[in-house]
Amino acid sequence: MTETTVNLTNPGETPVDGDLITRTGANYSVTEQYYGPGADPTDAEIAQVARDWRNAEIESTDFVVPLTDHSQHAAYITYRAALRDWPSTSDFPETKPTLS
Repeated sequence: MTETTVNLTNPGETPVDGDLITRTGANYSVTEQYYGPGADPTDAEIAQVARDWRNAEIESTDFVVPLTDHSQHAAYITYRAALRDWPSTSDFPETKPTLS
């Protein structure tokens, strides 16, 4: 797969300076950023987008922690641990943890 760019500000249009875009890389990693001619995201920007996604995932799964009888409780707990550990792994930020 080659890198693809999707314009979120103006879908179907070629990005212009200031548009919010997503870029999907050859390894299926997705970054969200503001477009600027010739401006590739820095490693720090890519890492921050990944951390923001991770934090949102952790927050969106907070509900399951006290629900010990939830049918996927163990899977969510494992997923949340993987999310917390992800920035310290060699997979960061390319490969996001998934809920199994």
